[in-house]
This record gives sequence, structure tokens and C-alpha cells, in this order.
Amino acid sequence: MIVRPRRSALYLPASNARAIEKARGLPCDVVILDLEDSVAPDAKATARARAVAAVHEGGFGTRELVVRVNGLTTPWGADDLAALAAAMPDAVLVPKVDGADDVATYRAHVPDGTGLWAMVETARSVLRLDAIASAPGLDALVLGTNDLAKEMRARVDDDRTVFLGVLAMAVAAARAHGLVALDGVYNAIDDAEGFARECAQGAMFGFEGKTLIHPTQIGACNIGFSPSAIEVEWARTVVAAFDMADHAGKGAIRVEGRMVERLHLEEARALLDLVAMLATRGVRAAEPPSRN
Repeated sequence: MIVRPRRSALYLPASNARAIEKARGLPCDVVILDLEDSVAPDAKATARARAVAAVHEGGFGTRELVVRVNGLTTPWGADDLAALAAAMPDAVLVPKVDGADDVATYRAHVPDGTGLWAMVETARSVLRLDAIASAPGLDALVLGTNDLAKEMRARVDDDRTVFLGVLAMAVAAARAHGLVALDGVYNAIDDAEGFARECAQGAMFGFEGKTLIHPTQIGACNIGFSPSAIEVEWARTVVAAFDMADHAGKGAIRVEGRMVERLHLEEARALLDLVAMLATRGVRAAEPPSRN
């Protein structure tokens, strides 16, 4: 199971030098320098140069540094990938992936040692989730719900009713093939209550975290995707119970009136590994309602 925290993944336009510098001190787990949607055509070259410079300069600490490129079908995609192949950020995020062939094409442009993340933002990608997720060399699926809503002509309500099936299938595809799964963005920056609700929904579906469009969303996102104190205590109880001599070799045991299997033990250990990783960053267990 993946231990590295990816609760909050903040998109920033790579054309904005001030935003890049500020990102080095933000409490997000992932910084995504964007060369695509948030950058105007006449600023693409500048954004690319600033993203490459940011990778070389570093200073992002424990934050994972990812660059979202323009697609290879655009005038800028090939140059983006060539520049980043030399710079080698932690990962490259590629847009408009429609199938496994697209993953293979992009993987050929991304060197070993650099992760490959793919946007799920087209109708074709939804219909080919398993094929995409199983493609060799892919590391993460990232939901692009704005583009998907546009392509589907969907009317999205507060509960994202039209996307419930997509959310579940994206996480299932990611889990089936050992990938990270990140939820899409929430557009209403000033709606704190709605944002917290959507983080809780994403966590319920099993996403590791959520992509963000504004730094003010980071704190609530980190809380929403962090283990709660209740979850941490239960994980410790499960591990301790299986460690008892009377339970050695058993596949299922009774813990505080609940039947617990070894799959729950694996989940408990993974959660405690995540807690330990967060503790190295000075993060304590959050206190939102338990998601158990």
C-alpha cells in the first residue's frame, strides 16, 4: 500500500513566478505546476521555463513536485515533455488520456525515475479505466471533473450525483493496479462547507486526496483526508489484537464485538504507516467524524 501522503495536491500556473515561490512554504502534500489549462497560449514557453527552473532549484521540502504538461496533440506538448525529461520532477501529469496507447506514448517520453500520472477527464477514459490503469508505467489517476462534465454535458449537483459511478470505478481501477487516486477540484473557493463535504465524500470513496485550485483549500483538505483519532485508535487496537499469542495464525478474530480479518490488519498497518509518516512532518491525527 502507498504510504506517501498525497492528501492535498495544489494546482499552480507555472507562468506565475510568485505562486511558485509561495508554494515552497505551503502545507500541501503535492505541488502541481500547471503548463496546461491555467496558462494562456502566449505564456506557454515562459511557464515551461519557469517550471524547469523550479525543478532544478528545488526547495519544496517534503512536497511532491509534479508538472502537468500540455497534450502531445497541442503545439506545446512535445517541447514540454522534452524539457521535463531533462529536469526530472517527481512526476509528470498528462491530460486527455483516452486509453492505454496514450499511456504508452507518454511513458516513452518520460524517463525512468519520473512518475507518470494521467488525467481522467474524457468520456473515453471513463469507458477504459481498467485498460488505462493497467498500462505499464502509470503511477496515478487524477480526476478532471470539470472537463468531464463539459464533455458529458452533465449538470453537476452538490452531491456530484452524475459522477458517483465514475468516482467509484476510478478508485476501483486504481486499487486493482496499485495506483494512486486523486479526486477532482472544487470550484467554489469561498464555500468552505461545501468543500469540506466534498472532501469527506472523496475520502469515503477511497481517494488518497484531492486536487485543489486555491491555497485556502489546503487546510480543510488535509483534515478531510487525514486519519481521525478514532481511526488511529481502532487501527492500533486491531494490530495489538492480532499480535496476541492466542490469535497467532488466525485469519479472523473478534475485536470489541466486531469480526476482523487479516485484510483489516493490512489496512490498519497501512494507516499507522501513514500516521507515522505524517508525524515526521509534525502532523497529528485529525478530529473529523470517523469514516469507518
